[in-house]
Amino acid sequence: MLFTSYEFLGFLLILFLLYYLVPVRFQWKLLLLASYLFYFLASPIYVIYIFTTTVTIYLAACKIGRISEEQSAYLKEHKAELSKEEKKDYKAGMKKRQWHFLLAGLLFNLGILAVVKYTNFAISNINGLLKLFGSPGQLDFWDIALPMGISFYTFQSLGYLIDVYRGVVPAEKNPFKLALFISFFPQLVQGPISRFGDLSKSLFAEHPFRGETVVRGLQRILWGFFKKLVIADRILVGVNTIIRGSDQYAGAYVFLGMLFYALELYADFTGGIDITIGVAETMGITVKENFLQPYFSKSIKEYWRRWHITMGTWFTDYIFYPISVCKPMLKFSRFSRSKFGDAIGKRLPVYLSSFAVWFATGIWHGASWNFIVWGLGNWVVIMISQELEPLYERFHARWKVKDKFFFRLFQVIRTILLMSCLRMFDCYRDVPLTFKMFGSMFTRWNWNVLWNGSLLNLGLSALDYGILAAGLVLLITVSLLQVKKGSVRSLIAARPYPVRFVIWFGLFLIVLLMGAYGIGYDESQFIYNQF
Repeated sequence: MLFTSYEFLGFLLILFLLYYLVPVRFQWKLLLLASYLFYFLASPIYVIYIFTTTVTIYLAACKIGRISEEQSAYLKEHKAELSKEEKKDYKAGMKKRQWHFLLAGLLFNLGILAVVKYTNFAISNINGLLKLFGSPGQLDFWDIALPMGISFYTFQSLGYLIDVYRGVVPAEKNPFKLALFISFFPQLVQGPISRFGDLSKSLFAEHPFRGETVVRGLQRILWGFFKKLVIADRILVGVNTIIRGSDQYAGAYVFLGMLFYALELYADFTGGIDITIGVAETMGITVKENFLQPYFSKSIKEYWRRWHITMGTWFTDYIFYPISVCKPMLKFSRFSRSKFGDAIGKRLPVYLSSFAVWFATGIWHGASWNFIVWGLGNWVVIMISQELEPLYERFHARWKVKDKFFFRLFQVIRTILLMSCLRMFDCYRDVPLTFKMFGSMFTRWNWNVLWNGSLLNLGLSALDYGILAAGLVLLITVSLLQVKKGSVRSLIAARPYPVRFVIWFGLFLIVLLMGAYGIGYDESQFIYNQF
């Protein structure tokens, strides 16, 4: 059920009416029913997967929680008679018991994700090796359904389980509340990846009807519809034409295509997140922001602090830090320092931990080599940038341009171009073809296509380009206002009613009249739904 479909709007309208008609103590229960219905309508078999994850995570977390309670009671009862070493040994033993249940929960659910998402990728690589070594035999691919949003709800569930193990949050005793946290329908499609300690504060609370809250949520939804329908789905036609016609559209077309895709991906993904946050907000529920003007970033490292924020913090908290401080890594760090000196020794563990994060980030996005290369490409650029930092400091000390507008603009443009080049692996989905098309930008000099009318052959009319240009200007203007003034919705809310009405009704008419519908356009799923 697409967020931009009539079915979803009808589903949302019925849920919204029921949500504020039922007694407030039943609101979260209604949301649980609605979330499972939403998932059931996508495919009945998907419910089995998310239900299995919920049950296993619930059982593992409860067991870890009970061990913690048992430990607290025992230490309190025997506080006077236990020595410091005995307490330490007892805690270590209890932590080991908790670790067994944590490991079981992690392996089981990561196993499900691996089987449904990566089995055919593994088979494809095995078949490639068999063919390479001259074996006539080939393994058959499995016909496995990939549940909608499985990467998102699996990571959200595992984050909760790890937080229970770490003592960050207590184990949720009510299985139905945990089920809602895992299945909350607005974020099933493309995130954000919420933390239990954040989302539970408003998810299970009682929310009486407040007109201002509902209106602000609807405004956020409308803004998401504008990004998705007016910009993303319109420019998608041009992106598909260039990418699918790689034999015909090379050179300058590739450069144009990667910029088109940068705009499409931003409008599509942030538009979907706007709808998610807006839907939750209409019901008084607070969902974490997932973007912070990422295209204003001056480096790729900064970009990843602003883009898909909840995913980045998940990988940092649950992969980078555990790997970087685990005993084997600490041992390797000491070994590296003794053999290679402090300068190199202190870097190697960081590089290895970062490598693991970016490899995981790449394969999380998709079971194919193009995503792995994309992830490792980000790792290479970030590591090189870190190594060049002393050189940057000497440059800025000499030329004093760090705070100059033109230099900051150069950094922003450089970051956009670097990220767009790396995303070509996402566009073409084939590593050798990606390198070939990248090289064509420097070997096939056909830049005249940018002004000789050839761009009208990409499936986009002059009107389409005009709408996209105006939409881009609006996106940039809103982003600049957010940086300088804060929430644009709050700025508009401070205006007189006639001004507010004209702005929001005008945006509604733009979506209605200029959205990409009808002949020449297909109903387009959100890009991140595939993950």
